[in-house]
Amino acid sequence: MKYSERVSQITPSVTLAITAKAGQLKAEGQDVISFGAGEPDFNTPDNIIEAAIKAMHDGKTKYTPTPGINELKTAIVNKFKNDNGLEYTPAQVMVSTGAKQCLANSMLALVDDGDEVIMAVPYWVSYPELVKLAGGVPIMIMGSADNQYKLTPELVEEHISDRTKVMIINSPNNPAGTIYREDELAALAEVAKKHDLMIVSDEIYEELIYGGEAHHSIASVSQDAYERTIVINGVSKAYAMTGWRIGYLAGPADLVKKMSSIQSHMTSNPSSISQYAALEAIAGDQSFVSEMKKEFKARRDLLVEKLETIDDVSCIKPEGAFYVMMDIHKLLGRTYKGKTIETALDFSDQLLSDQLVAVVPGEGFGIEGFVRLSYATSRENIERGMDRVKEFINSMDKE
Repeated sequence: MKYSERVSQITPSVTLAITAKAGQLKAEGQDVISFGAGEPDFNTPDNIIEAAIKAMHDGKTKYTPTPGINELKTAIVNKFKNDNGLEYTPAQVMVSTGAKQCLANSMLALVDDGDEVIMAVPYWVSYPELVKLAGGVPIMIMGSADNQYKLTPELVEEHISDRTKVMIINSPNNPAGTIYREDELAALAEVAKKHDLMIVSDEIYEELIYGGEAHHSIASVSQDAYERTIVINGVSKAYAMTGWRIGYLAGPADLVKKMSSIQSHMTSNPSSISQYAALEAIAGDQSFVSEMKKEFKARRDLLVEKLETIDDVSCIKPEGAFYVMMDIHKLLGRTYKGKTIETALDFSDQLLSDQLVAVVPGEGFGIEGFVRLSYATSRENIERGMDRVKEFINSMDKE
C-alpha cells in the first residue's frame, strides 16, 4: 500500500516506547513512578462536573454551532478582556476539541505547501508535525541556555526567508517552563510586522506562572500584533479538564470564519456537554485555580531542590507550566551496568528498566542531552522518584 507523502513525513514520537514500557510495568504490578504526565493529577472541580450533569439532564446533548455555543464564546470574550486586556467579539472566537485542534486549524488556514513556520527549540512535540501535516516546513531555532532557549529578534531574523509565513510563540513554555516578558514579546512582534508574519500564540499554561511575573499575550503589545495574532488557550491545564477536550482561540474575524469552515468538515462542533462544563470553568468560581497553582509551586520547588542535590545534572528553574528540563549532558558517554548511555533516550530507557522511573527524553522536543520531568504528581512521588534518579546517576561507572 502506498501512503500519502504528507503522512509519511510525520515523525513517530520517540517517547512511545518509554510510555508503552511504563504502562506494561504498571500493568504487571510494578511500582512505577512517572514524571511523564502532561496533565494535572487533580480531578475536575465539582462545580464543573455538576454543570456537565445539569447540561445532560437539560437535554444539551445535541449538535451545536461548529465554533461553539454563544454563551461559552461570550465567556471567553470576557475572559480575554478581564485577564489579558484584549477586546474581541464572539465572531472572533471559536471553540475546538482541545487546543491541539486550534493549532491544527491555524496551520491548515495559514500554511501552503512549502511555507515555513518558525518555532523555538525545545518545542512541544506536535508543533512540527502539525506544520508538516499542513504541507509546511518547520524551522526549529535553537536558542541558548543563557536566554532560557527563547526566541529573540536576532535569531528569528537569521532564519527568515521569502517562504516564512508564521511564528509560533509558546509562553509559558512546554517543556522548558520559561515565560516571555512583555518587552521580549514586543520585540518579536516588531519582527513579525517587518516581515508580515502571522503569529500563533499558544498560551495554554497561562494560569500556571510562579513568582512575581505576570502573563503577557503577544496580541496585547500593539494594535498590529493584535491584528496578526491567533491566541490559543483552553481549559485542560488550568481546570484539570484534559479529558473534556475543549480549547479555544481568538483572532481576526475573517480568519476565524475560515478556521470554523475547516473544523466543520473535520470534526464539526466540540462536545456539547464539555462546552457547558467549560462555560462553568471560565465563568464560575476560580478558587480551584489558585489552590492548584499553589500546590504546583510547592512541587516545583521540591523537585528543583532534590535535583540540585544530584551531581552532574542541572536545570533552568521553570517559571511556569509544570515541567523541569534536566540537563544530563555530563552523563552522556558514561556506562551503567555495562551499557553506554549515549543519548537521553538511552538514559530514559535504562532509568525506567532499573529504577522504575519514567521521564521523557529531550529528543521528543527537538533537544538532545535533556530529559523532561513533570511535577504533575504528588510530593511523595517526587521525593521517592528523585531519590531513585539520584541512586541511578550515582551508580554510573561504578559497576
